[in-house]
Amino acid sequence: MIVVVLCSKGHEVEKTGNKLIILSRDGVINEERGVISTPDEWVALSGSLEAIASLHRAHFRVIVATNQPGIMLGHLSVSDLNAIHQKMHDAVSASGGKIEAIFFCPHTADAGCSCRKPSPTLLLDIAERFDTPLNEIVYVGDTVNDMMAAQSAGCQPFLVLTGKGGEAFAAGVVPDSAHVRVNLAAVVRELVGAV
Repeated sequence: MIVVVLCSKGHEVEKTGNKLIILSRDGVINEERGVISTPDEWVALSGSLEAIASLHRAHFRVIVATNQPGIMLGHLSVSDLNAIHQKMHDAVSASGGKIEAIFFCPHTADAGCSCRKPSPTLLLDIAERFDTPLNEIVYVGDTVNDMMAAQSAGCQPFLVLTGKGGEAFAAGVVPDSAHVRVNLAAVVRELVGAV
């Protein structure tokens, strides 16, 4: 089941003792294409669906945390975002994986909200809702904002070089605490073995 959570407020989720991993969406699971406003524009990165399936088989709970400022900018509605996420859910499920919940912030950087990454608010809320210590949570992202959010929250940050990660790494702006890997599949191989 997908639980879509707007700005970290809303639904209760089932708590279990399983390991937790948080993934950014664009540039980690799917191709980075700027604002994705329709399901047709959502294209999975090579190997990402299989990586999520491997996480599921290894009893990881997979959560997505994503900034979606296109909503505030009027490029897509929450209904559009739900349709995109349904396509993602269906693709992950067809590969044998599962995404437990999707947390998103619809605001632009200048909106002054507390939920937009690099703020750690979404990650803190996920940890609380899933009753998981932050230092036991792996966070995978492709931007400096992702790494800053993970570092501030106390998660284990992994930067992937897909999406915007390669540019950040080349520019030398990645926090020292971040583990840098080529893509999500490489992170998963490190965590659970073969993908």
